[in-house]
Amino acid sequence: MLRDRLLMRLAEMGDAPDHQRLTAEVLGIRGAPPALARKLVAQALVLEDRRDAWRRAGERICRAAPQTPGVYVLKDENGRGIYVGKAVNLRRRLRAHFAEKHWRAIAPGLSRIADAEWQEVGSELEALLREATLIGEIQPSVNIQIGAPALHTRAIPRALLKDLLVLLPSIEADSVELVGARVDGRWMMQRTRRNGADLGVHSRRMMKFFRASAPIIQHPSLSTLSALVFSWLARRGETVTRIDPRDLRSARDLAVRLAAFLRDERLFQERLEQC
Repeated sequence: MLRDRLLMRLAEMGDAPDHQRLTAEVLGIRGAPPALARKLVAQALVLEDRRDAWRRAGERICRAAPQTPGVYVLKDENGRGIYVGKAVNLRRRLRAHFAEKHWRAIAPGLSRIADAEWQEVGSELEALLREATLIGEIQPSVNIQIGAPALHTRAIPRALLKDLLVLLPSIEADSVELVGARVDGRWMMQRTRRNGADLGVHSRRMMKFFRASAPIIQHPSLSTLSALVFSWLARRGETVTRIDPRDLRSARDLAVRLAAFLRDERLFQERLEQC
């Protein structure tokens, strides 16, 4: 290990180490002036110390991570979120972050990873939305910060651009995620039980969302994420069950429609058509 080799050679050289010789023999850098050689050795020792801490953090994080889809936040030693990502398999994705071969080219921010947290999700679309939401809220330093997605920048069929309510699997087996998407960019996600226990209140919330003239999303930078929904529907989500709220007169109509879908065992095996 580089750190051990440097420390061993420093101990052998005693009180007057030859830093130029060290940089040549251990770091492979020849011809460095004395001041620069001393600096390079010191930097190498700090970097190797950080590498050990990074490796230990990676081992601990990956042991605890589940092998399920989700979104995750990598944090520094002060608990600040420095990177947000999504994964089909959280443990496998996090292991990739801590692969030894990536250390030499690692982004400086990622070398400070000390902890991580994650949230398991039930679908790819939920992961996309939650990842974008977390990036907007946390503003992590390592992620490339870009503006909110816009419908006009994406190849979406015109026939698809209408207010929609999409039904998705939930991480909770007895529930469904309801995702409302409006053509003005607003969106809403609501988890409801398949047994209908909370369907009344959630149907009212959804109808209020579709009929509201003012934004409901709490964070202003996240108010146009419905572009992610429409993009996903146009590509990978073509077979997902969805409801056109324009066909509904009231929250009660929505509750009746949803109840019929939620009782159908084919809900997430094929697209269910409205009756």
